[in-house]
Amino acid sequence: MKLSDELPVDHRLATVYRIGAGLCGTILLAFGILGFTRQLGFFDTSGDHIAGLSSNGLLSLISVVVGVLLIAGAAVGGNVASTLNMTIGTLFLLSGFAHLFILDRPANILDFGMPNVVFSFVMGLLILVFGMYGRVTGGLPHDNPYWRHRHPEQAARESRQTRVQTLR
Repeated sequence: MKLSDELPVDHRLATVYRIGAGLCGTILLAFGILGFTRQLGFFDTSGDHIAGLSSNGLLSLISVVVGVLLIAGAAVGGNVASTLNMTIGTLFLLSGFAHLFILDRPANILDFGMPNVVFSFVMGLLILVFGMYGRVTGGLPHDNPYWRHRHPEQAARESRQTRVQTLR
C-alpha cells in the first residue's frame, strides 16, 4: 500500500493545512528577506541579529527557500500541504536537536544561537501540528475522511444505517 492510498483527496481539513503552511511560510520568508536586506555575509558567524535571532546569508537563503516551499504547498493545498508540513516540521525539530550539539563550535555554519534553537523547536512543532491535524490519532471521529478511508466497510455500513434512519 502506498501512502497516497491512505489519504482522502477532498476534505475540509485541507483549509487547516493551507493556513498552517501559508502562515509559517510567510514568517520564514519575511525572516529570510530581512536577512538579505541587511546584506549579511554568507558564512558569517559574527552574531548579526534579525528579529532577535542570529543569522547569516546562508540561513537567510534556507529560510527563503523553505518559506517559498511552504507557501507553494499552501497554494496546492490538500494532502500535499499536509505531507509537506509534516516533513518540514520534522526537519525543523531535527535541526533544533542538531544545533543544540554544535552551539559555539566551528561546525555552526548557520550561526545558530540558543534563541534560534528554541525558534526551530517552536516552528517545527507548529508546522508539524498543522500537518498532522485531523490525520494522526487513534480516536478519529467516524465522520473524519481519514477514518472513513481506513475503514471503508464500517463506514459504508454506518452510511446505510444513517440513510435508513432518515427515511423512517
